[in-house]
Amino acid sequence: MTNSSPLIVCFGEMLIDFVPDVAGVSLAESGGFIKAPGGAPANVACAITKLGGNSAFIGKFGDDEFGHMLVNISKKNGVNSEGVRFDENARTALAFVTLKKNGEREFMFYRNPSADMLLKESELNLDLIKQAKIFHYGSISLITEPCRSAHMAAMKAAKAAGVLLSYDPNLRLPLWPSSDAARKGIKSIWKEADFIKVSDEEVAFLTQGDPSKEEVALQLWHEGLKLLVVTDGEKGCRYFTKSFKGKVAGFSVKTVDTTGAGDSFVGSLLCSVAKDTSIFDNEEKLKEALTFANACGAICTTQKGAIPALPSPSDAQALIKSKSN
Repeated sequence: MTNSSPLIVCFGEMLIDFVPDVAGVSLAESGGFIKAPGGAPANVACAITKLGGNSAFIGKFGDDEFGHMLVNISKKNGVNSEGVRFDENARTALAFVTLKKNGEREFMFYRNPSADMLLKESELNLDLIKQAKIFHYGSISLITEPCRSAHMAAMKAAKAAGVLLSYDPNLRLPLWPSSDAARKGIKSIWKEADFIKVSDEEVAFLTQGDPSKEEVALQLWHEGLKLLVVTDGEKGCRYFTKSFKGKVAGFSVKTVDTTGAGDSFVGSLLCSVAKDTSIFDNEEKLKEALTFANACGAICTTQKGAIPALPSPSDAQALIKSKSN
């Protein structure tokens, strides 16, 4: 079955998250772990297909059991894998992730180097990128070579082909050499993007200011941007475009695991943009899309793991309806 929706290509890492089988413990206290597929760009690709959109994933895996397992999971989720490559000499990345009692996450990564960091420019499926309506990426692929050069080349090819560029920095401090390196690296490609989604924590990190203040968030605006979205967790999100700005309320739900919530939000928003780019100029349409994205993000927090928790359109509509009654 071919999906006639506009193609959204997601670039970067897909890995295995090992999550403690008991909630609210530190990694050291955990007796056992459950393996769950993860990696923000791959989560976004799966979120898109779950919502009826059309996505492809470009990235590299170890030629190992875990790598093949992950590619099979993305294929089962309807994600195009023509851009996937395998590396015989490196392992698929792993992350140990725990949710502490307060629902916040603690990460420990195993990448030394992992296969996703070794994607080379020569391995890019440029035809796939040029067919896309949107090219979406994060910042983890900027940390080391050769993946950084591949990332830059993919962005350049997308831009030259008139593809919209979508950026979710998805800050993971432990992976960067230092905070300054992270700030500099994340900002190094800032001005290329057509739209950017950042969390309030990322606004605080990048500006070193108070993220709740509008003038602080607007330090991240650049002239080429069509849309800047700041997500504020269950409070919802704020949006800024060339001609209007505002906020959209979130949904409070019983949170079990926040993993993948931002990716679910992004996948939903990208589906809306791919269908109708007039959303950047039409505030009503944008607010509707963001309400839907907020609902998708909220639903994703109600169960463990990112990909299994991604909502379908009917799930999101049901939540919106239940709150508006």
